Amino acid sequence: MKLRLIDVSILVAYLILMLMIGWYMRKKASRDKESYLMGGKTLPWYMLGLSDASDMFDISGTMWMVALCFVYGIKSIWIPWLWPVFNQVFNMMFLAKWLRRSNADTGAEWLATRFGTVGKNVKASHNVTVAFALIGCLGFLAYGFIGLGKFIEIFVPWNLVEAYVPFHVAPEYVAHFYGIIFTLFAMFYSILGGMHSIVLGDVIKYAIMTVGCIAIAVIAMMNLHGHGGHTLNVPHGWADPFFG
Repeated sequence: MKLRLIDVSILVAYLILMLMIGWYMRKKASRDKESYLMGGKTLPWYMLGLSDASDMFDISGTMWMVALCFVYGIKSIWIPWLWPVFNQVFNMMFLAKWLRRSNADTGAEWLATRFGTVGKNVKASHNVTVAFALIGCLGFLAYGFIGLGKFIEIFVPWNLVEAYVPFHVAPEYVAHFYGIIFTLFAMFYSILGGMHSIVLGDVIKYAIMTVGCIAIAVIAMMNLHGHGGHTLNVPHGWADPFFG
C-alpha cells in the first residue's frame, strides 16, 4: 500500500498536534503532583470516559478482534464484553467515588485505605502492587508498540525510509523500530503534560478512530456484501450472533 501526500500530511499533522498538546498542558501539569497525576481532579467525567474508551480502542486489540471475527464470525462480538463489564462498569461506576474520596494517586496508596500503612506484610503488599503496575505497563507497551509497528510497516515500507536511518535495522526488527518511534511521541506529550495532555489526546484519538472505523466499515460492506449479486462465502451460522 502506498501513502499519498494527503495521507502523510494527516499523519504528520496528528503527531505535531499531540506534541503541541503536551507543550501547551505542561504549565497546568507543573502546578503540583495532583495536577500532574490526576488532572487536578477537574477533568469532566465524559472526557475521562472517552479517554478510557480510547485506550481500549488500540491497534493490537483491533487486529485481534478482526482475527476472532474471521474465525468465529459475528459470535465473536461477545468476547470484548468480558473486559469492559468488569473494568469499565464495576471499576469506574462503583469504585470511582471511593477512589476519588481516598485521595490516593496510585494503587499502592489505595491499599493504605484498606490495610493501613503499618502491620504484618503491609509493606510487602504495597511492593507487590508497585511491581505488578510496572510489569503491566511494560507488557502493555510491548503489546501496543509491536502491533503498531506491524501496522505502520504495511503503509510505510521499510525500503522507503531505510536510506534516511543512520544505522542498520534487521528486517525482523523493523516493526519494533516503527513502534518505538511512535511510542516516543506518546511518551513526550504524556510526560510533558501529565494527565491533562493524556486525556485530551485520547479524546481526539477516539474521535479520529470512530470516524475511521465507520468509514472503513461502510467501504467494506459496499465492496464485499452483495457486491456483484453475490454474498460472502462463509460457513453456516457465521453471521448469527447467538448460539444454539
